[in-house]
Amino acid sequence: MKNIKLGRESGIVAALIMMVIVFSLIDPIYLSSNNIVDIVKQSTINGLLGVGITLAIITGGIDLSIGSTFAIVIVSVGKLLVSGVNPFLAFTIGIILGFSLGLVNGILVAKVKLQPFIATLGTMSIYRGVAYIITGGWPILDIPEGFRHALDGDIFGFIPSSVLLLFIVGILMWIILKYTRFGNYIYALGSNEEATKLSGVNVDFNKMLAYAFCGIGAALAGMVLLARLGTGEPTAGQGYELNAIAAAAVGGTSLMGGKGTMLGTILGTILLSALRVGLIVVGVDSFWQYIATGIIIVIAACFEIIQNKISSIKVSRLSKA
Repeated sequence: MKNIKLGRESGIVAALIMMVIVFSLIDPIYLSSNNIVDIVKQSTINGLLGVGITLAIITGGIDLSIGSTFAIVIVSVGKLLVSGVNPFLAFTIGIILGFSLGLVNGILVAKVKLQPFIATLGTMSIYRGVAYIITGGWPILDIPEGFRHALDGDIFGFIPSSVLLLFIVGILMWIILKYTRFGNYIYALGSNEEATKLSGVNVDFNKMLAYAFCGIGAALAGMVLLARLGTGEPTAGQGYELNAIAAAAVGGTSLMGGKGTMLGTILGTILLSALRVGLIVVGVDSFWQYIATGIIIVIAACFEIIQNKISSIKVSRLSKA
């Protein structure tokens, strides 16, 4: 399994290098330092969303509500900041809010036994409605500069703080997945939930915790966008769940559950960002970005099917031997 994961991640790196070479040959500005920083910076929001949703997908589930969770956190934290609440306290409340909204999804899936697609499709609409109710449909303006600089400023003059946040969160989630019981349990959940339950694992608790972490990822992404734009829009995050799912799928996370890595998801996010920026640099209409993203998702799904077939053939040969 580790060799397969390593092969997938190496393949993403190879595809990224090839993409950089092609776009650079078409337009050398693609390789400029400002453009490279822009690619990585644009990866932060989808990356944070992707890191969160990877946990839910590994369990064999999905979370379609992360874009709406994103919106609730944006408008709630925005209102707190504008009313004079300390930025650190507002940030902490945003994390708690994201955790809580994710936990609601986890309860619906684990305790109420709803299908993840149906449960999060419902909360996607509910949460979006709540975001509109909080603001009355109007954007929240004049976000304090201190908050904006903390989450989307530059460290040492050239490292975007949002990029640093993405890599810190990615490393923490990697440690959790690789070195904790919780990480082992959610892989086991996605591979065979019934066998995991029979082995004595608290399946419901671990599934709810996975969705709660997913909510934290959405909250962090929302607050980065709030800092970046300086306004809180209740419409923010629409369609972002598809970008997050795409990043995870491209990075090797199986949509059937039981397989995936944080490194793969982050690399997948950077690959998609590099593609979008490259299309813009070479003058391709932005509408083609959707088609390109869709094609990459389909290719990633096909690649997964091919990998599974190869693995099955190898296992069959070993058993015969």
